[in-house]
Amino acid sequence: MDPADKIAPSILSADFARLGEEIHAVEKAGADMIHFDVMDGHFVPNISIGIPVLESVRRMTKLTLDAHLMISEPARYVEAFVKAGANSISVHCEVCPDIPVMAQRIRGLGARASIAINPETDAGRVMPFAEHLDMILVMSVHPGFGGQTFIPAALDKLRYIRRELKRRGLSIDVEIDGGVKLDNIADVKTAGANVFVSGSGIFGKPDYGKIIGEMRDLIARTRPTI
Repeated sequence: MDPADKIAPSILSADFARLGEEIHAVEKAGADMIHFDVMDGHFVPNISIGIPVLESVRRMTKLTLDAHLMISEPARYVEAFVKAGANSISVHCEVCPDIPVMAQRIRGLGARASIAINPETDAGRVMPFAEHLDMILVMSVHPGFGGQTFIPAALDKLRYIRRELKRRGLSIDVEIDGGVKLDNIADVKTAGANVFVSGSGIFGKPDYGKIIGEMRDLIARTRPTI
């Protein structure tokens, strides 16, 4: 059975002066998850938000909080992010020397375990450990800044991952993050993604309900080719 499709607005593109209102607006508009980007200025060349903001967001919504840790030392912080309210933790394979151990730790804390893959990283680095994971996150931009253009090569990576998961009988989430908008969301669904992170594709638009509804309609009318 294929995993359910989920739309995950990324609050990196939200108006932080009105963060609570923005989260309530996308929740009302039908979002399934809130994507929470954490950047340390070391693993990626930018600094974003962290544990105190996640604690505040947790109080604002009952939606799944999908914490994406773009940081150099995730092992030091996964417990703190779960305690702050994260339901899912993504750490990057590029800084994760032992994926099964990391996944076991995250799951042991009560959260879903996910491994993220940068555009230049081969998916083969993660696939041998897929049975330990709840989700694989494919970056379709270079991590560090919102509003970047989608990298088309991510589609081939999605196809490979979903094909290998099906071959092995694994039904886990495949998340796509970076430049996902109305004009390409059907393409990434066709390639095998089922969790769609979108920041500037949603936030800042005049009507969040309309844009999320259109995304959901496109996803529903599209079938993976894998």
